[in-house]
Amino acid sequence: MKVDYAEESSVKKSLHFEIEPEVVDKEIAERSKHYATRVKLPGFRPGKVPAHVIRQRFRQQVLEDVAEKIVNKVVRDELEGRGLRPVATPRVTELKIDDNQPMTFKAEFEVLPLVELPPYKGLPVKSREAKVAEADVDKEIDRLREEAARYDPVEGRAAREGDFVALDVQFTKEDGTKGKRDENVLVEVGSKDNHKDLNEALVGLSAGDTKDISLTYGEDYEQESLRGKTVAYNVTVKGVKTKVVPAADDEFAKDLGEFGSLPELRDKIRGQLRAAEEHKIDREAKNALLEALVQRAGFEVPDALIERHMMARTENAARGLALQGLDPTKVGMDWEKYRDAQREESVKAAKADILLDEIARREGIEALDGEIDAEIARYAERMKKTKEVVRARMEKDGDLGALKARIREEKTLDLLKANATMELE
Repeated sequence: MKVDYAEESSVKKSLHFEIEPEVVDKEIAERSKHYATRVKLPGFRPGKVPAHVIRQRFRQQVLEDVAEKIVNKVVRDELEGRGLRPVATPRVTELKIDDNQPMTFKAEFEVLPLVELPPYKGLPVKSREAKVAEADVDKEIDRLREEAARYDPVEGRAAREGDFVALDVQFTKEDGTKGKRDENVLVEVGSKDNHKDLNEALVGLSAGDTKDISLTYGEDYEQESLRGKTVAYNVTVKGVKTKVVPAADDEFAKDLGEFGSLPELRDKIRGQLRAAEEHKIDREAKNALLEALVQRAGFEVPDALIERHMMARTENAARGLALQGLDPTKVGMDWEKYRDAQREESVKAAKADILLDEIARREGIEALDGEIDAEIARYAERMKKTKEVVRARMEKDGDLGALKARIREEKTLDLLKANATMELE
């Protein structure tokens, strides 16, 4: 076997192979025998089809099988022998295979670059103090009060703006198709989130009333499936209610179960908001340090790593739409164009991955067993499962390696921040 190695760039490499005819012919003969024992052809007993018949009838498939077997073996052996570690599966090009002829092909692949790390200790970064405004505490108190609100029945009058009506709803599409019946749907009369015609139709209704309401949605309506459509609704009022929001006082704090007074509740919320702000500031500082490090690095990035980030960003965008109830294939998005637009940021992200990995290697940073266990315990608590169940699932799904990588990366970022020159804004 003859092999020529070429370095096309700092990350792009190639191996050109020439396999002796004897090796190729031996594999062709063995593959043909394999086919002969399994195929059924008219005029031949099972397992007794002559090899030359196999070569005639299944020539292309035999050659493809032989090529795949040889390529997989010689490429793997050559890469291991040379100590090369591609970042993705090598791409085979220029393949030629035939009887009594040398088999030739080229295997193109990318490797991680040799990284000359820029100085990563003492990087300047601007930061700020964590501050919590009392208005933000008030806003959180109001949110908790809204969650604790009760809905008292209204007696002796019809619904008016600001009331809530409990409805059983049946809808019919333009084509006559009926949707499923929803029961006890709570709707605020006059809400800006409602169709204006719905608000008008609900005013004046009382418990026990039934009404047909036809709503036409504009072409710019946020829910794509309803744009430009007219839907007929039949509603039955189960009850009219008024919303009662508890006052922000000591009794409200006590009702939450763990506070003796409103000041205690405010202190708790203030601490939670400060912790969230500190986490945000920490993330901003680390992102700024990573950006500065990337700007100082000048090595080439393998296309395969860039492609992974581009694909991940595109998939995340599509997943975000799906979580909003939108079909990513029907929102008018040119996903190929969106994907291409992610290249610049993906180059930075791939370069950051390489830099952090190299810093971690030089500093001897690894995810320790205790750190992994602690993170799994946090996952288990959120999921309300045992640590053993969560760990088993992560091992089965191959997520344990990703968790270790995230911990290692975060520890590396902690090192950058600990050694940075901080300037408070």
